[in-house]
Amino acid sequence: MRENIVFSEQAKELAAKAREIAEKHVRPNAAKYDKLQQYNYDAAKAVAEAGLFKTFIPKQYGGHGAGILALAMVTEELAKADSGFGVAFAVNALGSFPIILGGTEEQKQKWLPQIARGEKFVAFCLSEKFAGSDASGLAVTAEEDGDHYVIRGEKKWTTNGGVADIYSVFCVTDPTSKSRRISAIVVEKGTPGFSVKKVEDKMGIRTVPVVETHFDNVRVPKFNLIGGRPGMGFTHAMQTLDCARPGVAAQAVGAAQGALDLALVYASRRRQFDAPISSFQMVQKMLADMAMKTEAARWLVYATAAAVDAGRKDTTKMAAMSKCFATDTAMEVATDAVQIFGGYGFMEDYPIAKCFRDAKILQIYEGTNQVQRMVIARNLVKEVSELSHLVPYIPGEVQQTYKNGGTISAENQGQPAVAAKA
Repeated sequence: MRENIVFSEQAKELAAKAREIAEKHVRPNAAKYDKLQQYNYDAAKAVAEAGLFKTFIPKQYGGHGAGILALAMVTEELAKADSGFGVAFAVNALGSFPIILGGTEEQKQKWLPQIARGEKFVAFCLSEKFAGSDASGLAVTAEEDGDHYVIRGEKKWTTNGGVADIYSVFCVTDPTSKSRRISAIVVEKGTPGFSVKKVEDKMGIRTVPVVETHFDNVRVPKFNLIGGRPGMGFTHAMQTLDCARPGVAAQAVGAAQGALDLALVYASRRRQFDAPISSFQMVQKMLADMAMKTEAARWLVYATAAAVDAGRKDTTKMAAMSKCFATDTAMEVATDAVQIFGGYGFMEDYPIAKCFRDAKILQIYEGTNQVQRMVIARNLVKEVSELSHLVPYIPGEVQQTYKNGGTISAENQGQPAVAAKA
């Protein structure tokens, strides 16, 4: 899956605006809001005024319709200044995608223009205490009652919870069904019975709230059922994650670049043995590796975003690859940056400690990187038919099994493939 990556002038302009806002409104207050564990409303207001929330909203609903690549570029610039605020911005896209991808025309007309203008923030309610990576194991229920659904249960780790005005909630509407068990329903802030309970005390991304959301007999009109048809929730969730994962990966690229930039400045100014430590080969090797991996992650993310924008239907593998590689890179770069800072890197007086704390969650949320590797591997196995031209070059027994449409025998599994003898 190789796409031409076309950077539109609009995408470049939006990224430039994001860079300006990041340096003026995000970076100067990053440490402050991290310590206070408060949302940066000043930066969010600046983002809204600059029209950046319009990036991911289609034009017919008041947005720019700039696409996933533009969203990735904007997210990267904001996350470079403060990974936590990068999350705060991108989660609005995550919460909006179920409506954008699966909503009815009436639902899109009602909610998307408000999101585009930055008047309403959004959250995505999928995870539960006992259903994290296993999205099919949800326990929150929505029961039909006349013209309403009554939602009961609680969601865990709702990013933007409390700040958000609109919540895309995934719940069980048909416990007897396997394929049509889950539906997505919009719940608006202030609906009776809906409340934010525990606010998590997090290691990192402390400027964006992560909370428990509780649903105590929350009655919402059937109008709020995304798509107007029950049982489509799992499909909406998977489609959403395929579109949103490049955004998470872009957060990681921004976080990695931000840590690398700080490490470069520090290494150039920190002197030991009458020389800047940037002149030492061991430090240079670390900086070079950090830069290579960050750049590789960036272009993998851009390629994935371009594929989504091109309308490719088989982007699941690429989305998983970009999310996994970029977030692993962010954690590695942040770790090496702390090492370059030495003892100072361990102190909260320096911003690199925050970069390190913020990076870890990227490997966990929106699908752990272990799950991403499972997704990648499963898709690779599905694609094996495309490699049929290699059959003559694998061992005879395995070749015959392959030709017969069977599975590789246990004694051959994991064995190195060798060229078949003539």
